[in-house]
Amino acid sequence: MIVVFLYAFSSVRNGARKITEPKIEFVGEQNLFITHDDVSKLLIQNQLGGLNITKEALDLNGLEKRLLANPMIDSAEVYVSVNGEFTAKIKQKKPIARVSTGQSFYIDSHGGVMPLSNNYTERVPLVTGAINKNELENVFIIANKVYNDEFLKKNVIQIHQKSDKTIELKLRQSDFVVQLGTLNHLDKKVNNLRAFYKKIIKDKAVNKYSKVNLQFDNQVVCTKV
Repeated sequence: MIVVFLYAFSSVRNGARKITEPKIEFVGEQNLFITHDDVSKLLIQNQLGGLNITKEALDLNGLEKRLLANPMIDSAEVYVSVNGEFTAKIKQKKPIARVSTGQSFYIDSHGGVMPLSNNYTERVPLVTGAINKNELENVFIIANKVYNDEFLKKNVIQIHQKSDKTIELKLRQSDFVVQLGTLNHLDKKVNNLRAFYKKIIKDKAVNKYSKVNLQFDNQVVCTKV
């Protein structure tokens, strides 16, 4: 009985502890699109109503949902230690391309929409052309390929989608347009482009072409300036 009483007393006292000011930890990426202060304000002002709240009264699930509603945040974990230390671990969304048409926003690594940030601007390829915010699947496929391919990530600066959803690329150190066409056989087209680009760099012939067409099987068709 004494043990049960002591445990119950300890539990009540622990639940009655006041929480500390939130400790914000960002996981992974160090460039912050949303700041520590932004997260702290979301927690304190919108959910906690200040720090005068006990552990028992704290709705951790509600706080996590509130954080996940922020378009900059990919995942959130909120917890309180035994002594009342309040911690929020935040993983930001990762932008892989930036749409620059009538509207400006990032496309994140899941293919979703991510707003631009006043705190930090990510250097990613621009996406132009016929872009529908609710139909990003086609653009996401090529943007994701660019992000995960070492050659493309180093060289592609612009992704242009035409009204028929065919794709054109612009490279960093050249003036020619890469006509990728549809995304069928994408890996083969990228391999052809990689081989072609390596050759023209070696031959110092980067500025001799205006168009590089990859839409034909197993060949690269070029238009000279």
